[in-house]
Amino acid sequence: MHPQVSTRVWFSTVTRSKGALVGAIIVSIVILTAIFAPLLATHDPYEMVVQDRLVKPLQGGHLLGTDQFGRDLYTRIIYGARVSLEVGFIAVVVALVIGVTLGLISGYYGGWIDTMIMRFVDIVLSFPVLLLAIAFVAALGPGIKNVIIALGLIYWTSYARIVRANVLIVKEEEYIQAARTIGSSDFRIIFFNILPNCLAPIIVVATLGLGQAIVAEATLSFLGLGIQPPESSWGWTLSFGMKFFGEAPFMSIYPGIAIMITVLGFNLLGDGLRDLTDTKLKNK
Repeated sequence: MHPQVSTRVWFSTVTRSKGALVGAIIVSIVILTAIFAPLLATHDPYEMVVQDRLVKPLQGGHLLGTDQFGRDLYTRIIYGARVSLEVGFIAVVVALVIGVTLGLISGYYGGWIDTMIMRFVDIVLSFPVLLLAIAFVAALGPGIKNVIIALGLIYWTSYARIVRANVLIVKEEEYIQAARTIGSSDFRIIFFNILPNCLAPIIVVATLGLGQAIVAEATLSFLGLGIQPPESSWGWTLSFGMKFFGEAPFMSIYPGIAIMITVLGFNLLGDGLRDLTDTKLKNK
């Protein structure tokens, strides 16, 4: 059986890795900001005050200024964290469920089932991710639910491939053969014996996938295909800010910084977790 990594070892490795620690801190701050957005906000995110439109940062009681409708930009960015994390987490869960299930089936049964699933994976991967996302959202229509569905239907391939690769190794272990000998069902072997030994790489891919999903959501919203107003979205705010960049560049700069820092946090954390699951590191 593959060696299991204890919670204490995970925590010890994350704290010793500066990058992973920084990533964990950034992710924690973003998550807490999204949870406590109503307490941290200084204004109503939907309140329009036309006479206060495009107010510069630190003026008129607005920490980061206001947008073209006079809405407080600081508050909009805080609530935008909720939207980005909601889309990211749910899209990753959808992709994870689809990809892990198909990866387990493909690797365990092999044969024509494996061939069919892997060829379908190749077909999906042959298309650029952004182009495929645009096609799905264009077909389903804009909106948060459709963005989540579209991203889930795109990112499942990564989970399918990595889970299949692990299953091909794990299913040859002696304890799997013993489980078959005593009459354990395929369902029990797959989900209770094989899946637990594939969790480490799944967690790493999911962590990195969160950053990718947030960027994809921001891109779709920037193009007008994602989250629709009046909902607060970093991509949507960035898109409209570009129209006023000469007059109010902060409208694009601040949501861009929010996206950059959040994605950086997930990437640093994912890289740290990947180092933890690396065989050489664990042996060391």
